[in-house]
Amino acid sequence: MIKLVNVCKSYFLGDEEVKAVCNINLEIKDKDYIGILGTSGSGKSTLMYLIGLLEQPTSGKVILEGKDVSKLSDTDLSKIRNKTVGFVFQQFNLINRFTVLENVLLPTKYSKRDLDFDPIKRADELLTHFGIFDRRNFFPNKISGGQQQRVAIARALIMKPKVILADEPTGNLDSKTGDEIIKLLSSLNKELGVTVIIVTHEKEIAKKTKRRIYIKDGKIVEKYL
Repeated sequence: MIKLVNVCKSYFLGDEEVKAVCNINLEIKDKDYIGILGTSGSGKSTLMYLIGLLEQPTSGKVILEGKDVSKLSDTDLSKIRNKTVGFVFQQFNLINRFTVLENVLLPTKYSKRDLDFDPIKRADELLTHFGIFDRRNFFPNKISGGQQQRVAIARALIMKPKVILADEPTGNLDSKTGDEIIKLLSSLNKELGVTVIIVTHEKEIAKKTKRRIYIKDGKIVEKYL
């Protein structure tokens, strides 16, 4: 499904080159449930951006469904992301001036293709599935953190993506609510067959995934140290 071949990503701080990830070789298969585990500064977020097509590699290839997408334009990458990848972030990234329903619908507003579903009907189905339909007309700052993260997950799913990338999805939640969110992500993988990738620094969260990838100093290593 997604394959990284000898992928490196560098940034420049002044004249100094910083290698965020280096020589990454990784294959993510359909219906995978993966934990990417690493400490702060390990390169795990950069790796997520590369997998999610938010960043292009400095060198190497990113292969999506057999096609090299490493050198595509930002416009073309945006189109692919919109229909292929859903993102869930630690900070929820909801817009407080929009209602819950309007937030979930946002990706459909930016879509450049004709939709094969009724956006409002699908949004309502997702909100019902996640137990927050009664909050559809609330604003994000009027609901709990756990409810906000459920809204963010519904938004990530609205375009029927093949992959969900969750970056520290429990970071702003208490342990009980965090456990509920991880169970929800697991159910998306088991029940809907969505490929789920959780980026985290917490071993206990990573242990709940089917496969773990450990990142240290921008490289994949055998163990999390």
